[in-house]
Amino acid sequence: MLPVECAGCRERRPGLRHGVCPECVAALGALRPRAVRPTPAPPDLPPCVALGPYAGPLREALLAYKDHGRHGLARPLGALLAEVVAAAVGPARPVTLVPVPDTAAAARARYGDHLGRLTRHCADRLRRAGWSVRVRRPLRALPRPDSVTLDSAGRAAAAESAFRVHPRVPSAPDGAVVVLDDILTTGATLAAVGRALTASGLSPTVAAVLAATEKRHRS
Repeated sequence: MLPVECAGCRERRPGLRHGVCPECVAALGALRPRAVRPTPAPPDLPPCVALGPYAGPLREALLAYKDHGRHGLARPLGALLAEVVAAAVGPARPVTLVPVPDTAAAARARYGDHLGRLTRHCADRLRRAGWSVRVRRPLRALPRPDSVTLDSAGRAAAAESAFRVHPRVPSAPDGAVVVLDDILTTGATLAAVGRALTASGLSPTVAAVLAATEKRHRS
């Protein structure tokens, strides 16, 4: 069997399961979801829970999945996102998952809706564990610059007009409404999603993300 590059550490190893070596699987499995919040936090940012910091094997796996076409990572990453949802919500109850939508340009560049794939696997994992899960997509993403190219102020400005609510939004569901995203940076996107959902009558209970950036302090 030919060696394959591990998505977590970039080492070439034979027979990788889901594209990640055993050491990186163990490192990802050791992560425990925790409450996170950027500083400063934008107004209307819902409570946020992340699997871990945007570093190490988690960061590398997300980059491989989003930017390098490793779509097979959607299943293990979606399972990890399900762990975050379960920790964020608490005891099992009805859950509505609302993924942050991609712009059309981002979806084309990544050969599909990367968060949509994660959401599907996340929902499947939760259902197998006995949860009642629905996925809703009440928002449409409008064209905006890639957030990677923007500073904090630019992210906030772009997020303000980034989403449009579909004309017919279903009534508020029972249970928890969980917004899903992959990475929490400044919180501007999740705050904008929270405002749009609240205005439509679908107020988010919490946001669940895989990774959160950590602010670097100058010595």
